[in-house]
Amino acid sequence: MVLAIMFLVVAILSAIGGISSLKKKNFFAFGFSGVAVLVFGFFSIATIMSYIF
Repeated sequence: MVLAIMFLVVAILSAIGGISSLKKKNFFAFGFSGVAVLVFGFFSIATIMSYIF
């Protein structure tokens, strides 16, 4: 469960980084942060759901 929470924190921080990189018009960094949000967000939500059900 700790790993899922850490993944969720990484996903949230990646989303914040993506917003700031989009403001600076750095689309390469925005792409990487978007992929990180998708991957870490998926694994964190899937892990949390596996603990609940």
